Amino acid sequence: METTNGALNRKLRMALVGGGQGAFIGRVHATAAVLDNRAELVAGALSSDPVKAKASAPAYDIKPNRAYGSVQEMIDKELKLPADQRIDFVTVATPNHTHFPIAKAALEAGFNVICDKPMTFDLAQAEELVNVVAKSGAVFAVTHNYTGYPLVRMARQMILDGELGEIQAVRSCYIQGWLRTRLESSDQKQAAWRTDPAKSGAAGCFGDIATHAYNLARYMTGLIPADVSCNLKTFEPGRQLDDYGHAVIRFENGGFGTVTASQISHGRENDVSIEIDGTKGAIQWRQEEPNVLTLRRNGHPHALYTRDPNAPYMNDSGKAACRLPAGHPEAFFEAFANVYRSAYDDIVTRATGGTWDKLNTVYPNVNDGVEGMYFIQQCVNSSNENGAWLPLKHKLARQ
Repeated sequence: METTNGALNRKLRMALVGGGQGAFIGRVHATAAVLDNRAELVAGALSSDPVKAKASAPAYDIKPNRAYGSVQEMIDKELKLPADQRIDFVTVATPNHTHFPIAKAALEAGFNVICDKPMTFDLAQAEELVNVVAKSGAVFAVTHNYTGYPLVRMARQMILDGELGEIQAVRSCYIQGWLRTRLESSDQKQAAWRTDPAKSGAAGCFGDIATHAYNLARYMTGLIPADVSCNLKTFEPGRQLDDYGHAVIRFENGGFGTVTASQISHGRENDVSIEIDGTKGAIQWRQEEPNVLTLRRNGHPHALYTRDPNAPYMNDSGKAACRLPAGHPEAFFEAFANVYRSAYDDIVTRATGGTWDKLNTVYPNVNDGVEGMYFIQQCVNSSNENGAWLPLKHKLARQ
């Protein structure tokens, strides 16, 4: 018996697509997914090369009989297993151009999906995927993992509770320097596909990391975008996609936002930062110092909120995202795991016959994925029109 009173009396069974030899993010997914001991990795199609896929399996402790040479083989053989053995969800950790067909195949087979960002190759695929998710009745999460940090969730709750007043300005940045030179010309795997329009999509830097900065602003503030003006630039000669960009966003409430992203800034690593100005106060958070949130109010000392699940100032959203006592840093893996943990709650609800709010989830969902793809499309189009103001509110946007 797998269920008792709406609870699932076992670990969820995970399949990983991607993450083979030379990959980065697949290992992160695999680690985060099992951090809370609520899931186990039992199957995978770890590479588009069948030989490499099977050779990569031992590093994940995937048994040979469930190390598949292709996604379709994995789906076909998993469906032939008894229900109490087959996988519950598929994690998609592959280059952008493969996300849609993999996710669609998994959903149509009845499996839940957790997909890396950006969700699809283009907006048309994203909009179609919304319909596929709805028809399947499955759980679908997008790993905008920065939404999982405890102090991000705490700040989000503070804003929703009105502690900062009306939000009037948001400055969100993601600054890197690893593509200062044409690393892709040396066949470095991560650089090669991220700078290839056939694999990455219409944008480079803005598709890869500005989507995180934009999603963070939307997640934390809840502000509805109205329109955007964007300028993208390729500074490194010979590169096919943008490596720097800046977007200005007008929100429906009259507020302004900016998103700046760079992959050519010397010495910068993964510097995700956000500043949010409200009528009652302003906050600042940086991913490279994730356990500190700064709150500023005119006439008051600056307040530094540290991640402390036992402190009276920590709200319920922040506490729920913590695993460790104060002073023991929680960071990237834990934030990633929080996205998984929130998605698991709904996967269990589905498995036990329950219902859940499919739009207003704690984790980024398929609608957020559509927003991200619309952001990329409109930024590219705006830049091609010399920074023209274009609509940014998608009909499927989370309200």
